[in-house]
Amino acid sequence: MRQNVDLRLGALRRFALAITVFNILGHTVLGFEQAWAVPFLALAVGYSTELLLELIDARAHGRKLRFERRLGSFVDFMLPAHISALAVSMLLYPNQRLGPVAFATVAAIGSKYFFRVTSQGRSRHFFNPSNFGISLTLLTFHWVAIAPPYMFTENLRLEGDWLLPLLIVCTGSFLNIRFTKRWPLISAWLIAFAIQAVVRSTFGSTPMFSALSPMTGLAFLLFTFYMVSDPSTTPSSKRGQVLFGASVATAYGLLLANHVVYTLFFALSTVCVLRGVSLYIAERLPRRAPVTAEPLPAAVPLSREAPASVLAREGLESVRTSAASGG
Repeated sequence: MRQNVDLRLGALRRFALAITVFNILGHTVLGFEQAWAVPFLALAVGYSTELLLELIDARAHGRKLRFERRLGSFVDFMLPAHISALAVSMLLYPNQRLGPVAFATVAAIGSKYFFRVTSQGRSRHFFNPSNFGISLTLLTFHWVAIAPPYMFTENLRLEGDWLLPLLIVCTGSFLNIRFTKRWPLISAWLIAFAIQAVVRSTFGSTPMFSALSPMTGLAFLLFTFYMVSDPSTTPSSKRGQVLFGASVATAYGLLLANHVVYTLFFALSTVCVLRGVSLYIAERLPRRAPVTAEPLPAAVPLSREAPASVLAREGLESVRTSAASGG
């Protein structure tokens, strides 16, 4: 248990560092088109919302705060809010308006406190926070869009167009193999995504190249290694991970076939809802008590050569029984 906590904390720290560096490079080198005010606003709103909801939740449930007064403990506690805020600010494009970014950040942090389910005696949130905030914002503000994919490599030359995706694949693979242990989920997601692309191309009018081309984009890689593989909102077992990853790809194909835009985010949200419902139902199903067999009386071992006293006693008892029965 202690090892799992250490691995999760190590993954959070490295995710936070990676997304921070990527945002800094994005606004200075890569070509991010959002204003500098967007990430700073998202961070301020994310930190404030996390602290406020933690204080309210701790008082409502009569528990201690999840962070101590030590600086290191407080920083570790704020890592999820930091990651969610930067993901929202990086992936949403609200033009010159900051309100949708604040809305998405509050929704992302709030989903961890309001959408929870008890599973195996432990309360947990089942929505990926940043994905939930982005999905709800896209549904609420129809004029808000996802950041254009070209901005992630807009200012790079030919070598950079290859090196940056390769770097994300290497670092993302290392984090998910070494720390989150979500490589079965990622493998199932990629394989199932390719399968649904082939199916849509074979039985529909979508060209094969167009169906598979999203896998070559940087946004797809970020989604694969840093969003769909969130260890807090995905199954831990290998079988559950495979089912989760394949389900997201299947939902993507079905939504896209029905002309739903921003399909990656809505597909993940849909599967998170289904997983939350399944956990809720599983927790309330009657559990059969284990059947225990009654212990059998201890057998008296027989010896090949019984003592004479025992044989004499058994013979005397046999005579008495025969006399009593008239035999």
